[in-house]
Amino acid sequence: MNLEQTLKDFGLTEKQAKVYLACLELGSASVQKISRKSGLPRSTCYELLERLCQQGFASTYKKKNIQYYGAEDPQKVIVLAKDKVELLEQAFPELRALYGAAKHRPTVRFYQGTLGMKLILEEILAEAREVRSFGAAEDLFTTLDKIFPEFVKKRVQKKISVQVILRESPKARERQQLGPQHLRVVKIIPESYRYHGNIFIWGNKIAMFSFRKDLVALVVESDELTQVQTAMFDALWNTLPQR
Repeated sequence: MNLEQTLKDFGLTEKQAKVYLACLELGSASVQKISRKSGLPRSTCYELLERLCQQGFASTYKKKNIQYYGAEDPQKVIVLAKDKVELLEQAFPELRALYGAAKHRPTVRFYQGTLGMKLILEEILAEAREVRSFGAAEDLFTTLDKIFPEFVKKRVQKKISVQVILRESPKARERQQLGPQHLRVVKIIPESYRYHGNIFIWGNKIAMFSFRKDLVALVVESDELTQVQTAMFDALWNTLPQR
């Protein structure tokens, strides 16, 4: 068995493992002897030995003004490790509660440029079963002229359906006519609603694209906020005619 690797797997650094093994072989010894045995500089050994003492792997005493160090019995180290596990188990309910609170806290990621938007579209392809989208067709196909058509192609291949609300325009009507073959249902809002952006809703995430001068996008991950956004989308969707 590779003892050094086993100690590293247990949590020691490579140098700590070397020093501990040297101490086991030497018994109680001075820093100078441990340094020679481990092949590490004396100053380094001193720092490592102090740390091993703090962790319970070694102990120290002074004799005739010389500091000696010795490895603790491996059985004692195992007992210490079990004690630490028991402490962690006692704290588990509180730790789990903290984890649960963080898990339900919304997270926000920001992206810039067309590359960032492409990454978000790839995330949608990897995760979504269905998508809701609100936006302007001209913005998508002008700004993401090469990226978005490829996204649509892959979305159809993966059989991801989409409901889309678009502002009135020739491009929007074209998207509506091609809808069935692209697993897409499109509804149109009046041209008087002016905006330059797009929203995608899927799973527990909302992605927002801004197509102004500086292309920026963000992804919000939150069950609650996604439910709100989905409800708002559905409320508007149900008021719009099919054609």
